[in-house]
Amino acid sequence: MGEPARARLGVLSVLSLGALFGCGSDERSSAPEPVKQPNIVLIFVDDLGYADLGIHGSEEILTPNIDQLAREGARLTQGYVSAPQCSPARAGILTGRSQSRFGFEMNVPPGYSVSAQELLDGKPLPGMPVSERTIAQRLKAAGYATGAIGKWHLGEEEEFHPMSRGFDEFYGFLRGGSRYLPSRRTPAVERDGVKEVCREYLTDAFSHEAASFIERHNEEPFFLYLAYNCPHTPMEAKPDELKRFSAIKDETRRTLAAMMSSMDQGVGEVMDALSSSGIDDETLVFFISDNGGQTNKNGSLNDPFSGKKGDLLEGGIRVPFFARWPGVIKAGATLEHPVTALDFAPTALALAGADEASGMDGVDLSGYLSGQTKELAERVLYWRFGEQRALRRGPWKYYGYMGEIELLFNLDEDPREERNVARDHPSVFDELRGLHAAWEAELVEPLWDVPMNTSVRAKALKQRYRLGTAGPR
Repeated sequence: MGEPARARLGVLSVLSLGALFGCGSDERSSAPEPVKQPNIVLIFVDDLGYADLGIHGSEEILTPNIDQLAREGARLTQGYVSAPQCSPARAGILTGRSQSRFGFEMNVPPGYSVSAQELLDGKPLPGMPVSERTIAQRLKAAGYATGAIGKWHLGEEEEFHPMSRGFDEFYGFLRGGSRYLPSRRTPAVERDGVKEVCREYLTDAFSHEAASFIERHNEEPFFLYLAYNCPHTPMEAKPDELKRFSAIKDETRRTLAAMMSSMDQGVGEVMDALSSSGIDDETLVFFISDNGGQTNKNGSLNDPFSGKKGDLLEGGIRVPFFARWPGVIKAGATLEHPVTALDFAPTALALAGADEASGMDGVDLSGYLSGQTKELAERVLYWRFGEQRALRRGPWKYYGYMGEIELLFNLDEDPREERNVARDHPSVFDELRGLHAAWEAELVEPLWDVPMNTSVRAKALKQRYRLGTAGPR
């Protein structure tokens, strides 16, 4: 690749240098040599089913550009998000901290409002607390140009706006959802705080804006957060794309395929912009879904996993998770250790030579991605989402609901979570339950209560796992 003339030197730690480029210790040098800060692109998509990519085996949903991105980099086959829902998952990935630590545990409930008196009394505004520092704020302080494009969903008040949270530029919408087609209640977006009307298919608009951001900032280090709302409802596709998938009889799934095709073309446009700007091999790209597919609404499939968006079963939190960086990440790599979207922020900070990731729940994956570190230390991953609890350590997963349903799974043997083995492994069950209780004691209360029909979920879980009144054993 050709190299644009630019000043983008940052000093990484000796550890990061060695991990990424295989540099051994050199007694002749007392300090690490300056290296370029990589560009960082995070493509964060919305409600994507695990099975709805060509590279994951789909023959209906055609995604050649996303598949190519994955093949040219690493597939992290046990990649998780920190929540099974849109807004908290965004809070987690952009801070590197479990959103349950600062109360942003679930989407803001419909109709939530705060009066002046309630604000004085301490009722929180509906947004991610300003006490939390985002990856954009940290990278901006390290000299990065920062841009957010697409769905925000972390608050609409001025203090929660993307441009108040570290982003130099923003094009998209602040709420949790939007129409796609200009012919159906034209999508309203904003550009840098000024509202405007989007007169093209919304996914296409986001792709064009992302390519433009890359082309305008290709001579300085940048962080691009491209948060497609595709394939979140409403199910709206371009007519010409729908025609391509006429063989799919189910209308919802046919629309999903057409919507995914538009997004896939957009991913190709973004990757082409990196290549044509001569910065392809200077750019780390992550592709991650915010949660599992909402199978009951958008026609998605989460096979081979059980559960969907809103569940702490695997289908709600185990997602497509790819990383690409030519020359650093080996093409075609398959990385099988459990990782989480919380790892994105500390990884980006380490590569940027930015401030330390103190207080974060994620870990720096740079050495693991580059292949210099073959193994990751065993770690414990934790979740709390409303009345659901989950913990993953090694092959074992603990799942709890409402304090009355508690399950244990061996994911190596049973990735579909079909067999509750709590009775067979009581010591493992007790240990994991204790670990989760200790972690939960560190958390704050959720900022808002979200009414949920708990009896329906409880009944379904009891029937599926044949639970009586005697508990998990």
